[in-house]
Amino acid sequence: MLHDEAALDLVRGALLVTLKISGPILAAGVVVGLVISVVQAVTSIQDQALSFVPKIAAMLLVSMALLGWIVERLVAFTASMFTLTI
Repeated sequence: MLHDEAALDLVRGALLVTLKISGPILAAGVVVGLVISVVQAVTSIQDQALSFVPKIAAMLLVSMALLGWIVERLVAFTASMFTLTI
């Protein structure tokens, strides 16, 4: 039973790190998508590329801006994996 709990803790930690890293990037995509949707509703422009391209650009910019923080979180998680004793 001890190994099962350790494996669950490992997976839980990996999922939490994934959520922490992807959260700001996805939030930027959602915010830009909502703004573009409101603009499209007001102007009656219904072009798919108009919403897709700005979302990708915003997510890319947020990813580049947070690259140092993302690498820091991944290095900390990796270091904790190497020091893990079961």
